[in-house]
Amino acid sequence: MTPTLLHIAVGFALGLAFGTMHFGSLQWVTRLFIGGGPLWQALALQLARLAVLAVLMVGLAVLGVAALLAGMFGVIAAREIVLRRVRKAG
Repeated sequence: MTPTLLHIAVGFALGLAFGTMHFGSLQWVTRLFIGGGPLWQALALQLARLAVLAVLMVGLAVLGVAALLAGMFGVIAAREIVLRRVRKAG
């Protein structure tokens, strides 16, 4: 496998994994903001979610544009997976 294909595979896999965690934790953040916990906890969790995703994207950008785009597509795919799961449950 060439380095570019490896970067694409790694980027997509990491984007999918971190995207699933990112969007999966959104329900928890929403509950905290609505009133299920202290405001500082909701803000800290939201900031952590965004920071982890930003660090992932910067790390993939270091690998190259192919890895970054694959990671972005992984995050988008994860969003669709989480939305589909939430809609089924509701």
